Amino acid sequence: MSIALTTASAPTSTRQDKLRVMVVDDSVVIRGMISRWIGAEPDMEVVASLRTGLDAVNQLERINPDVAVLDIEMPELDGISALPKLLAKKRDLIIIMASTLTRRNAEISFKALSLGASDYIPKPESTREASAAETFRHDLIQKIRHLGAKIRRSSHAPAHASPTLAPVHHDKPREAAARPPLAAPAAQSQLARRPFSMLAPRVLLIGSSTGGPQALMSLVTEIGPVIDRFPVLITQHMPPTFTTILAEHLARSSRRPAHEAVDGETVKAGRIYLAPGGRHMKVVRHGAEAAIALDDGPPVNFCKPAVDPLFTSAIDVWQGGIMSVILTGMGSDGMRGGKDIVAAGGSVIAQDEATSVVWGMPGAAANAGICAAILPLNQIAPKLVRLFSGDRS
Repeated sequence: MSIALTTASAPTSTRQDKLRVMVVDDSVVIRGMISRWIGAEPDMEVVASLRTGLDAVNQLERINPDVAVLDIEMPELDGISALPKLLAKKRDLIIIMASTLTRRNAEISFKALSLGASDYIPKPESTREASAAETFRHDLIQKIRHLGAKIRRSSHAPAHASPTLAPVHHDKPREAAARPPLAAPAAQSQLARRPFSMLAPRVLLIGSSTGGPQALMSLVTEIGPVIDRFPVLITQHMPPTFTTILAEHLARSSRRPAHEAVDGETVKAGRIYLAPGGRHMKVVRHGAEAAIALDDGPPVNFCKPAVDPLFTSAIDVWQGGIMSVILTGMGSDGMRGGKDIVAAGGSVIAQDEATSVVWGMPGAAANAGICAAILPLNQIAPKLVRLFSGDRS
């Protein structure tokens, strides 16, 4: 995910309320840099700076962190091996995997998500490049803050509160899909809903960010009848290389063709198109057909790729025949584009708060009053299948 620098204010906090962060990396330079960044934030503190995964496992119970930033490549015990051992000792530990931007590390990061990691973050090739280091700092602090806030809320919630998303195994549907629907929080149930469009949907657009890979894998497993008859276009906040791997996983999960979109290609039913990391994906009219237009312009909503350019551009092609879904993620990307879709006669579905890793993007859409439905993740696919089969309610 590419995020431009912004000066979002951090909440004030007492020492007792601070998020406890454990930094695990074999590079003393990286450990020191991350520790300084965290230490400068008023709402978080570094409670341990460790060199190996083995140190983290052995000291976890004594340290009792809320969040762990875990490097992938370390001596004695690497990050992917330490991950299940850490979660076995502390089930609700937020783990953010950190790795350099290589295909191997992208694959490992996806495996880590399936094993229970909350998120990942690519480390810059060189911390001597100021812009790369600052982007890394911003991304990391925001992930710690937003993911940590969710675990803090759940720790103060009643015992029957809904859990966060379960790990996804890409070779089979998530077990969570068979669970009974989760009850909506009272405040969420009072949010305004719009009626679904009476126009037949002709395309499915999906936007997601933090927690998105797990949610997307679950969703595409269940919407085969939609993919077979209509094109599906997805923007997931994710850097290059990672989107290549995600497309492969989406193809495996859906058992349908899925790939990073190519500039100028025709959009066809039966395929999943994923915005490539580092470029916005738009849609343009090409004669009687729709075509992909990749844009290397500046970040939108601090992201590149961003959801809003996809949503807004699609209106010129499909007008009111757009069904859009906004899944878990930080920020508000997709909300403005969703407003445009609704104004053009299309519809928006948002993932609910209980099943979102971070209820930023879907929450922004829900609170803007543009959604026809706000649903748990396991109810979105069945709803889409019905809507694309002719149901209008």
